[in-house]
Amino acid sequence: MTKTLMFLCQHQEENPEVVRLVIIIAAILLGGFFVYLGVTRIFYFFEMAYVEYIKKSLFYNHLYFKKRSLTIAQTDVLIEYIKFYNRLSPRYKSYFEHRVLQILNRIEFIGKDITVTEEMKTIIAATLVKLTFGLRDYKIKSVERVILYPDEFYSQTNKTLHKGEFNLGYKALVLSWKDVLHGYAIADDNLNLAVHEFTHAIHFYYMQVRRYSTSAAIFLNSYVELINKLDADDALKTKLIRSKFLRDYAYTNQYEFLSVLIETFIESPMEFKEYFPGIYGKIKSMLGFNFEGY
Repeated sequence: MTKTLMFLCQHQEENPEVVRLVIIIAAILLGGFFVYLGVTRIFYFFEMAYVEYIKKSLFYNHLYFKKRSLTIAQTDVLIEYIKFYNRLSPRYKSYFEHRVLQILNRIEFIGKDITVTEEMKTIIAATLVKLTFGLRDYKIKSVERVILYPDEFYSQTNKTLHKGEFNLGYKALVLSWKDVLHGYAIADDNLNLAVHEFTHAIHFYYMQVRRYSTSAAIFLNSYVELINKLDADDALKTKLIRSKFLRDYAYTNQYEFLSVLIETFIESPMEFKEYFPGIYGKIKSMLGFNFEGY
């Protein structure tokens, strides 16, 4: 369309009617843009009002004008490592694959003393997609790069060895590949490094976009409700702590509490539901999870 307008403008002296045609086309395009902008703002206004005052649910989640598929090798990685993916219907598997590809295309992967393979990239991208699959805002812009080490690495942030960390300033997730693999090798030990660190990234990103992202509103509002629930119910809080259902690291601060909660929810959903159904329900609402196994 832009090339057409340029062509018409170049020939406007040859035909006075061309000027009129250019103005009409420009007016249509500009009008269409403002209509689109207005409709979009109205849509988000009503969706946000619905989320805030009626029900924590999106008007729609999956809408892709041109879905893209993974390679057979990448799909095989999902089948081997991502139990969540295997439980999805064929239609939702295609949505999952599309999202994985979008993440792979926007995140830079950097290896430190390790060669980054397609399998490694796919597992990490799929982890983020799994966590945000119940929400529409899945391109978590607080992560632009993933830095992988073969094992524990020395962190410049607090001068100690780390298995993983989220660096908000650098917009990077830094991970020990050995520990990422361990997280998927044992599916129900409630330890998944990639899930833990991505939860930090999601949490910080959603705090940044809370005003205009309904996905962020659902996530954060549900978390606030969960914290308020625990603050108001000393018996429940005491039961949670004494049960050791969450590892002690959860009680370091509110950010670690959330990451360990979601790690445990992802890896042991049925046990979580049985022992702490109220907390389980809030996390399910937070992630928009209405999938088999949850």
